[in-house]
Amino acid sequence: MGSALVAYSGGVDSTFLAVVTQEVLGQKTLAVFVDSTVITAGEKEEAAAQAQKLGLRLKIIRGKEMENPDFTANPPDRCYYCKRDIFRALKEVAADEGLSYVCDGTNAGDTADYRPGRKALAEAGVRSPLLEAGLDKEEVRALSREMALSTWDKPAAPCLATRIPYGIPVTREVLEKIAEGEKLLHGLGLHELRLRHHGDTARIEVCPAEMSLLLQEEKRIGIIARLKELGYKYITLDLAGYRTGSLNEILTKTKQAG
Repeated sequence: MGSALVAYSGGVDSTFLAVVTQEVLGQKTLAVFVDSTVITAGEKEEAAAQAQKLGLRLKIIRGKEMENPDFTANPPDRCYYCKRDIFRALKEVAADEGLSYVCDGTNAGDTADYRPGRKALAEAGVRSPLLEAGLDKEEVRALSREMALSTWDKPAAPCLATRIPYGIPVTREVLEKIAEGEKLLHGLGLHELRLRHHGDTARIEVCPAEMSLLLQEEKRIGIIARLKELGYKYITLDLAGYRTGSLNEILTKTKQAG
């Protein structure tokens, strides 16, 4: 490639990609973090601190997805509009920095789920080196561990809008409510979880092995009290457990019915 900008989130894939890209290209690369309403402040701080520790060249730009009504209306292809705007901005940064390519951390396993954002990547000419190399998430984790990257076992952390069912508008108020609710749950020591926002109902997804933790009387009462403070009337535990893309299940069922 010669030179490249890496879309950097601080997650498993983008951190591995940014480190390898800088090892190969040196100063002819730049990691760019998009500061957005759909991520938590903690994620930004952690990503920036990690980049500094790893010696990555980092630039932070502001995302503008909440200014796009096509995104905030929350249609099934919501991610397309977000990614389209992000990669347009990243291409501008790459041009200003004299970098030939924009790359993202899509891996070979990401093709299995519904990801409308990939259309935006294709339209913008974004390269996905991990996908091109045929590396899936587990291989990226294994390689990250070999390289002593602290992100090797980091849980997936997609944007907060993925907790909102399609058709329910994405607002700052709802995003803040979800962020606070998940902060509470993470504080209990849970590893992987999601708080799905269904209007006045909070649907909690955790790994089945960790469900008993939530049902301990003191913790259960505390969770109910805090989530009701945040505005939820009903607090439910999804017995199917944590799984990525659970809100896409309705799309699959709709297609099958059609």
